[in-house]
Amino acid sequence: MEAEKRVASSKKAENNRDKKMTRKEILEKKKKVEDIIKAAVSKKDPLSSFPSFHHYNTKDLSVYLDSGRGDNLSSSVKQYIQNLLKVNMEGAYGTEWPKEEKVKRREMVSSEARYIFVYETVNADANIMFKLSKKGRSNADGTDDKGHLVAFVHYRFSIEEEIPVLYVYELQLEHHVQGKGLGKYLMLLIELIAQKSKMSAVVLTVQKANMTAMSFYRNKLRYLISTMSPSQMGLQSNYEILCKSFGYEAKVVLEITAYKVIQNTVLQSILQSSSMSA
Repeated sequence: MEAEKRVASSKKAENNRDKKMTRKEILEKKKKVEDIIKAAVSKKDPLSSFPSFHHYNTKDLSVYLDSGRGDNLSSSVKQYIQNLLKVNMEGAYGTEWPKEEKVKRREMVSSEARYIFVYETVNADANIMFKLSKKGRSNADGTDDKGHLVAFVHYRFSIEEEIPVLYVYELQLEHHVQGKGLGKYLMLLIELIAQKSKMSAVVLTVQKANMTAMSFYRNKLRYLISTMSPSQMGLQSNYEILCKSFGYEAKVVLEITAYKVIQNTVLQSILQSSSMSA
């Protein structure tokens, strides 16, 4: 009975907070969020704010990073993205892959799509290779003058539940560069870009069948299942939506906290009891 009272009290408090916001405040908040997204989208190269992240070097891996846009991809880069997606994701999607592949092909060339491309350097100084890749080109994303692509991140700035977020659409690495800390490095960079761009959270989708990716995000990076995830709405699906929030409001709205898990459990128990007694 006490648990039911706590749930009811929490719901009442949430409703009261909503009622306290006037129409003017709601519109002002909406405009503020939209302005944050516009500012983030208008920035030509988010990676430029983090020069120390242009290179990643370990004992057996040396790469440099570059930025790109979906509406400015060369044919060779488009083909590379399609091939790597098929190699890495076809198994996780199973019979749904043909349909999903068409969706991903449309998404990858959108003007809203932002990229971080990772190029492997072999027998060459990463700083020299990066300078050569920039010389004499204007936003060209081809592989001819830049070395061999080995990974990419596709992300976008968007609004979820009235919260400005950086949504990671894809983090894809070739097999031979996996397990070397590169994925974690790229996600750290993504989180820095998100915070620099005044995003309140990083959000991403993971196939349930992709246990390696699920463990990577949940255990290594401490991402939480989001309130937006189908599993938290009582829906059956083959994916989960994960998030990492940077502010109080985003945590309250987007994250599944221990209290919310208890709250949902209590609510489900109440509903079950009601249905049994009916």
